[in-house]
Amino acid sequence: MENHTISKTLLSLADNPMPNSKIQKADLLPAPGSRLDSVEMKENPITDSSIPFRDLTDAASKKQSIGKLIAKLDVETNIRYQRTVEDTYCNVYSYDYCYFSKVYLPTVWWKAESLEKVLQGQDVEAVFEDTVDRIYSSAIHDWFLEWGESFGWQRIYTTDEIQNKVNENGGIGIICAKRKIKGLSGHIVPVVPETDLHKAYRENGVVLYPLQSQAGKLNYNYFSEVRKDWWNDELYSSYVFYYHE
Repeated sequence: MENHTISKTLLSLADNPMPNSKIQKADLLPAPGSRLDSVEMKENPITDSSIPFRDLTDAASKKQSIGKLIAKLDVETNIRYQRTVEDTYCNVYSYDYCYFSKVYLPTVWWKAESLEKVLQGQDVEAVFEDTVDRIYSSAIHDWFLEWGESFGWQRIYTTDEIQNKVNENGGIGIICAKRKIKGLSGHIVPVVPETDLHKAYRENGVVLYPLQSQAGKLNYNYFSEVRKDWWNDELYSSYVFYYHE
């Protein structure tokens, strides 16, 4: 079975490749209470000047700074990302990873009434639990299909291609899967550049399992083969791969 390719069924999923110039980011402001050592205010960007942003100078600087970012966020040990009885925090970690990589991924998104106003060209302030609310991984899967192109995301169709793009360009890769049962958690994971110590899993030179970093039931700064093609698990109805420079 060729796990590195997307099934014909998935290829038929509708997406919206035409950017919409009226859509706006739904970003909350950084908050002092949003910290790596706290479980509070996970919907807000972290205020911590010691966390490095991705250096966009060139591909080498992008990859080097991503390595520093993964080390600093340290998803395996920092309190912000540890599972609780109620939940896991793959979406929070993916949001933080993208935020400090200078790429937009929502952790909150417009409520229906607010979205309608935004698309009418009105200026709407992002106010938590008023105009915006949390968005979880299954809904982020659909967000990518609807709005990803509007924020510079490119849909990718093989694990080999997404890993190669991340390696060559120092860009941001995402795998996002949607649960079959509505209301249950999907999963979202960054695909990250390979390093001397951490590699994707290949067969015959082709990437089957990309190098990834995740929060979830188990947290990994880096992993590939240990979770194999998790996105093909029967828990999920579909999945998408997306890439951003």
